[in-house]
Amino acid sequence: MSSSSDSLQFAVLNSTNIYRQHYEAQNVTWNSTLANYAQNYAKNCVWKHSGGPYGENLAANFESPTLAIDAWANEESEYSYDDRKFTEKTGHFTQLVWQNTTSVGCGLVQCDNDAENGVKGAYLVCEYSPRGNVKGQFGCMETWINHAGLD
Repeated sequence: MSSSSDSLQFAVLNSTNIYRQHYEAQNVTWNSTLANYAQNYAKNCVWKHSGGPYGENLAANFESPTLAIDAWANEESEYSYDDRKFTEKTGHFTQLVWQNTTSVGCGLVQCDNDAENGVKGAYLVCEYSPRGNVKGQFGCMETWINHAGLD
């Protein structure tokens, strides 16, 4: 994975906004505060969520940020449009296309952490604001239902 901040920003915004447009969510913009937070957290090379104030997606060992984002988007196949709630299998997808989210920032590092929950290889951390996956707000995502042809 390339760690150039400009190429990371381009790849993340391009891929993310393609998926968001598909689900009729507004494009997100790059936020340097989120990117700095993500980069600083990624440097820990620990495979767990930061517990910070933002929505967060993690990916490890993908050849590019675009492929990591594709994997998050592909969780849509597991999403239940009937239940409309957060699940571990679909949380990356729902955060990616969450309609109230307006900005994203990501960090990318090469890790060599052999600890039990450590990361080896490329580690991508993306932060989103406002955060998605908010309990009680999945029902407002009518465009997801329209996309699925369930309206």
